[in-house]
Amino acid sequence: MPLRMIRTLRLAAVLVGATAAIVGSGCQSGPSKRSEAIQAMPDFEVPKELNKVTMPPYTVEAPDILRIDAQRLVPLPPYKIDSLDVLYLYAPNTEKVNDQINGLYPVDPDGTINLGPTYGGQFKVIDMTAQEVEKVLAKHLKNFLKDSTVSVSLAQSKGVQQIRGEHLVRPDGTVGLGSYGSVYVAGMTLPQVKAAIEQALSQKLLRPEVSVDVGAFNSKYYYIITDFAGNGEQVVRLPITGNETVLDGISQIGGLSAVSSKKVWIARPAPAGSTQDQILPVDWKGITRRGHSRTNYQILPGDRVFVMANPLNKLDTQMARVLTPIERAFGATLLGYTTVRTLETGNIGGGIGSATGR
Repeated sequence: MPLRMIRTLRLAAVLVGATAAIVGSGCQSGPSKRSEAIQAMPDFEVPKELNKVTMPPYTVEAPDILRIDAQRLVPLPPYKIDSLDVLYLYAPNTEKVNDQINGLYPVDPDGTINLGPTYGGQFKVIDMTAQEVEKVLAKHLKNFLKDSTVSVSLAQSKGVQQIRGEHLVRPDGTVGLGSYGSVYVAGMTLPQVKAAIEQALSQKLLRPEVSVDVGAFNSKYYYIITDFAGNGEQVVRLPITGNETVLDGISQIGGLSAVSSKKVWIARPAPAGSTQDQILPVDWKGITRRGHSRTNYQILPGDRVFVMANPLNKLDTQMARVLTPIERAFGATLLGYTTVRTLETGNIGGGIGSATGR
């Protein structure tokens, strides 16, 4: 065998040996790599499938959606009637007339209410108080009634339409209330949010009262992280409901993948300033095949459920990643060497000559 070929084979053997050593040293992963910095949480203190705990009072954060309903919204006096308000009118002397004045009358965008053709159609009320509308309307109805007594009251302010409904908590932690401005609600519980909104509305309303609930829980999550044996890691973010266990979380992603091992654990966020990890090892076979609940832990907001890959699959992926370029280079070297040798010995020409009978 030529000297060049021998050197190439020796180099390939050295590279293969080095690759095996690198892959062998790198295939170990999981909590054991940092065992000196990991502190397993005491089992009796951790909530699990048959020993769940309720979540603490919910704190509102972006991008939660709040559902606000207006229980009492009375403008501060003297209130000037505006478009989109609703007035209640009652004229007792129209009870025997076909067109009675007794009911709700919305204020149109042009600032008028429609009294119907019997009483002159459109009547302008914008920028008046309820008492001023009574006087002007009574004077107007004298053209149609002997006794034009009428009572006017504000049935609904347009502010109800701005406050009532679903409101997204913005990235700056506020919710918008239309012409009543914005209110900072991030980090507050629902009773605190209610008090903050009522306090803000009291600048323009008389003893306002609202009810607040969460329409969509968008700010509290947990994570399922699946190791794909050296081909990356998949992270799935799932909303927390306060009742999930490890088994519930894994079921949300369709179970373990084809390259997953049975090694599963929860990495729980440690308090600020802590230097130790909080790891909860999960007995996957125990909670699935034998129905044990001891390690089927309740998932809390921020938990990371990690699913380790099968070590053999990971080793195979890492070896293929390192050896494939070497195999390609080695194949190209052999092809080049064979081609050169063929040209030097003239086998190609000899083959052609013998085929033609020369």
